[in-house]
Amino acid sequence: MEATKDSSVIVTDMKKRVSDIQMAISWRDFANTYFQRSSSWFYHKMDGIDGNGGQGGFNEEEVEQMRGALIDLSNRIRRVAESI
Repeated sequence: MEATKDSSVIVTDMKKRVSDIQMAISWRDFANTYFQRSSSWFYHKMDGIDGNGGQGGFNEEEVEQMRGALIDLSNRIRRVAESI
């Protein structure tokens, strides 16, 4: 995580943070469903780069959106598991 010039926080290590579930989720579908963005946009964010190859990542708002999306997905999985 790093601070930018305007003192907002940018998370550049999201891929490391989600490593435990990285292979269990279709990130293409996740990006489209929860961010309404392309998979390439999302993968760049996960890798901590911007579209031009420079440094990028998730800003504070996107981190909160990611957190909420993962919580929503986990709740959906739990509901399905409990209905079996």
